[in-house]
Amino acid sequence: MAPKLRFLLLPRLMFLSFLLLLLYSVLLRRPTTSPPASSPPCDLFSGRWVFQPDNPKPLYDETCPFHRNAWNCIRNKRENMGRLNSWRWVPNGCGLSRIDPARFLGLIRNMNIGFVGDSLNENFLVSFLCILKVADPGAKKWKKKKAWRGAYFPKFNVTVAYHRAVLLAKYQWQPKPFADTVQDGVKGIYRVDVDTPADDWVNITSFYDVLIFNTGHWWGYDKFPKETMPLVFYSKGRPIDPPLEISQGFEVVLEHMVSHIQRKVPAKTLKFWRLQSPRHFYGGEWNQNGSCLFDKPLDENELDLWFDPSNNGVNKEARRLNHFIKNALQGTNIKLLDLTRLSEFRADAHPAIWLGKQDAVAIWGQDCMHWCLPGVPDTWVDILAKLILNDLGTE
Repeated sequence: MAPKLRFLLLPRLMFLSFLLLLLYSVLLRRPTTSPPASSPPCDLFSGRWVFQPDNPKPLYDETCPFHRNAWNCIRNKRENMGRLNSWRWVPNGCGLSRIDPARFLGLIRNMNIGFVGDSLNENFLVSFLCILKVADPGAKKWKKKKAWRGAYFPKFNVTVAYHRAVLLAKYQWQPKPFADTVQDGVKGIYRVDVDTPADDWVNITSFYDVLIFNTGHWWGYDKFPKETMPLVFYSKGRPIDPPLEISQGFEVVLEHMVSHIQRKVPAKTLKFWRLQSPRHFYGGEWNQNGSCLFDKPLDENELDLWFDPSNNGVNKEARRLNHFIKNALQGTNIKLLDLTRLSEFRADAHPAIWLGKQDAVAIWGQDCMHWCLPGVPDTWVDILAKLILNDLGTE
């Protein structure tokens, strides 16, 4: 190339190079478009109650043959049952549809579901049975294998039952001789073998494909006054020394029962541990004129006032016991069924004074612990059914 032509092209090439570098630097500084934020994960256990007067009616009524009388609030003429069942739980990040009993039973055909624990699990079970009966009118009461209450659904070959074991561990009453009782006022002891599951459920776990455990409501001095009939904890057949307080005994029993479930319950069994169902006593304990005559749920800003253990209120037990349970379940394949928070709102949904028996309130006080049926446990059923079907891969 002629020197003169090369001299003329060089400035142009340098200019073009400069323009390219400038364009590249502008593009490099240009903010990149971030991907759209992913929607929050579905949390069935957190959310809010929404009042929907046009809510579909409950799937069952006072005629369900599996009812327990004290929880049959329609038959017992509880006021505002329509309003009580017009609140719908809306979880954070997703919806929660009502269980379709026929579809659910069809998808769990030939399976069995067992509840083990105290009367709050029985409360849960009764709701479940009444809902499922809608899909199988031929359902029959079932009380085999030491079941306290249950039903068999022949159309689907499904059994759902409850085994009463309020402490989960084996315990028995051991009275003291009368002369000793007069001396110190202690009538006897309840011996709790912390390392031995209760007979009511120890040999039945292989029968069930799904198990839901709970304990907690009996772990208090109101059930076992240490002045007259204390709990005394044993391990390997001998009293634990030094003796354990109730809360310490609860932790040790949890440790052993969770270990037993992990070792002895078949790995294929879907296992849940239902956290505490909160109480709503206002103005005193159940035996101190506590009341729950409310006509709407609590506001969110009221929950800590009622339930935070640091406030030392009547209803602090649920969150405190949940702390122990969560610690015991860490590292296991037992799933948390955390129904506590959604239930904390529902101070309006207990049987209260509508217990179905004359003088029941005068004798036992208001029931601000169990739940009216139909009612809040129906939402528990919706959540449990969704989790079971999720595990089966059908949701």
